[in-house]
Order: sequence, then C-alpha cells, then structure tokens
Amino acid sequence: MASTLDEKFAFEAEWYDPHACLIRKYQVLYYVTDNSVEIYDLKNRRQFLKRSKTEITLTDLYIGSTIAIHSRQFKVVAYGDDYTRRALSNKKERTLGIIKPDVCDKFDQILATIYDRGFRVTKMKMCQLSRAEAGDFYQEHGAKSFYNSLIQFMSSGPIIAFELIGDSAISNWRALIGPTDSATARSEAPTSLRARFGTDNTQNACHGSDSETSAARELEFFFPSKGPKRRSTACFQDCTLCVIKPHAVLAGNAGKIISEIKRTGFEITALQMYNMDRANAEEFLEIYKGVLQEYKGMVDEFVTGPCIAMELRAQNAPTAFREMCGPHDPEIARQLRPRTLRANFGKDKICNAVHCTDLPEDALLEVEYFFKILDQ
Repeated sequence: MASTLDEKFAFEAEWYDPHACLIRKYQVLYYVTDNSVEIYDLKNRRQFLKRSKTEITLTDLYIGSTIAIHSRQFKVVAYGDDYTRRALSNKKERTLGIIKPDVCDKFDQILATIYDRGFRVTKMKMCQLSRAEAGDFYQEHGAKSFYNSLIQFMSSGPIIAFELIGDSAISNWRALIGPTDSATARSEAPTSLRARFGTDNTQNACHGSDSETSAARELEFFFPSKGPKRRSTACFQDCTLCVIKPHAVLAGNAGKIISEIKRTGFEITALQMYNMDRANAEEFLEIYKGVLQEYKGMVDEFVTGPCIAMELRAQNAPTAFREMCGPHDPEIARQLRPRTLRANFGKDKICNAVHCTDLPEDALLEVEYFFKILDQ
C-alpha cells in the first residue's frame, strides 16, 4: 500500500495513435500530493512518461473519463490495482438523472444546484422521447395504473438526461430530488428539487435511478455504448451555436451561464455535452488557424474536458448572441462590456468561457457540426 505522504492511484488507459491507427494501452499512476502522473507502456513494458506535474485532479480520474496529458488524450478504461479499486469505486459511483418535460425550462437552476452539491456531470443530452421509447424506458411500470399517464407525460416535450458521478451518487441524487410525491417532498424535504419544482406524483421534476442495476440499464438507454444514439432536438433553423468551454464547465459555471442566456431571451432548442478529440477540435476551430495566435491554446482548451454545446434561437440569433458574449479578451470585456458572459465568466483569451459563431453565415454550419457530424 502506498504511503499516505505520497499516495498514488493506478489506472489502465488507452490512447489512439492516429499515425499507426492503433489503440495503445498504458498504465497511468497518479500521485495525490502534487497532482503528478507517470505513464508506462504496457505492451513494450517501459516508461512512457517520467513523473510530471499536471492540472489533473483525482476527481478527473474515473472509468470512462478522458484526460489530457501533454496534449494527448487518454481514456481511462479500468482501475490499475486492487488498492485503487477499493479506495475509489464507491466514490466514483454513477447514476442517471432526468429533468422532466414540466421543468425543462428550469434546467439551468437545477443544473446549478447539481454542481453546488458537488456532483460531476459527465454526460448530458436534451432529447425528445416517442411514446414507444418512453414505454421502453419505464417497462417495469407497465402493469401499474399510472403507466399510461406517465408515458404520455414523458413523451410530451423535451427532457434532459445526464450521467452523474460522485460519492454514493445513487443515494445522494435521490436524496437531492426528494420523495416521489411532490406534496410529500414539500412537507418532508422542502429544499429538495421535487419540493421546489414538482407538481404531483408524475409531474415531479426529476428522475433518479434506484439501484446500481437500474443505473446501468438507464444510462445505456440514453447513452448507448453501441448502436444508434438518441436523436437530438436540434431544429437547424434561425439559430446559432454556443459552446460552454471546458474550464467553465469544470468550474461549475454552466448553470449560471445558461441562466444568463435564457434571461436575455434566447430559446435553447438543443443541448449536449461533448468530450472533443484533438482532430475534431482542430477541424472545428480551423477558421482561426493562422488568424489568431491563440489557435493552438484554443484547441488545447477544447480537449481538456467536457464542453456543452447548445443550439440557440432568437431574432437575429448569431449577431445577438455574439453581442451577449462580448469581446474575445475577457479583460477588455470587463472594461468595455462588464455585463457580458466573457466579462463575468472568462479568465483570458483562451479560457474565455464561451464560443460563439462570429459570422452569421457560419451559424448553421457550426450547429450542424455538433448536432449532426459529432452526434452520429
């Protein structure tokens, strides 16, 4: 067992080598004391990277996560030893959450609460279920009296499904959403989400998996590991693109940014969380190559963690949203446009909170890049 003075955790990870078109396997050792890592090539049995400091924290390391180390993206696929498995498996529990149709317009407030409570959102998508899909998801309730009304309700409008990871995530998420009956929630758990936003037993704001088995099945339903994905709600008309950048997502500011966007009158008609690989980030940002000296840093930022892409609709949406974002440099934004998104949530020219479409004629192309090309 590692000394607590220099505690380390081991993970198995994969890196796709684009030149050889191969998936290469590594062991990643993470040292808690200084956020450093060292990497070993498992096939060739040799050191791949000497111990080096990174910006990775232990919360970034869980099965299925993607981490960026010196501009390379590694996917964590397994625990590397029994010590790591025993120490972290309960702390990295995953569950499904759903924001139901009745409160989809309040998802910014719910998302802000989720981040405030310390949950990590690792997948998220706005989608519209058909009656058949809703019936498949709630198949265990097929013989119950409320089944038909539940299916009708869950297929009546957009929902937002998301994967949560955290310490005892299943029980903690169910505690946060509260009792099934919203009236009971208001008397027994008045600060819960169902007490705050729910109406009754069915229109009760949120859903949470009730066991590890249910969580696995329900996550696979919304985020299938193979086969067709759940279709998005993007409409590709009179729209523009907003991308909340990874640094703002990881800082827990996504809900606050979305609240500002909604307050200004934009309609969010599609939303999804993405973990972009370097090739996609370079392709999407190619228009800035040779134009902005920050191009490489912008690509690096896009691959450091999850981003949230949204299709926004409003009159003159591309121009209006660009105005709301403010100047590219947050320092200039704070001086000239202090109420803009970049002024309030940006750090520098690279970590400037949000990407927006610069030219109105590019708006549809950018929306299609995320919600058609990347969502295949």
